[in-house]
Amino acid sequence: MGLEALGEPKYILLTTYRKDGTAVATPVWCVRDGATLRVTTRGSSGKARRIRNNDQVAVAPCDMRGRPQGPSVPASARIDEPDRSAETARLVARRYGLIGWFMLRKSDPDRVGITVTS
Repeated sequence: MGLEALGEPKYILLTTYRKDGTAVATPVWCVRDGATLRVTTRGSSGKARRIRNNDQVAVAPCDMRGRPQGPSVPASARIDEPDRSAETARLVARRYGLIGWFMLRKSDPDRVGITVTS
């Protein structure tokens, strides 16, 4: 089962892994881009650091509090280049309307995009 099985969830539970293998699950906004999901976060965040160390992740649809709403799908993730990161932030802001715009309105040099693939 790939990412296509998730449909277009409003939130995903992005599970990343520490160096010792401990799973850390975080609910995040996402935007579907063909067969991939795109997420934005601060480059200094724990999830970004963990992805830099280990690109293996799991994703599942969830509610805004991180309660899973479906099965988890194994995937891989990568930190995007600055231009693609800025595009991801714009797409996320557009998808989430006024709240998305408010949260992502300022240009943040530490903000990165994450692309999740099956």
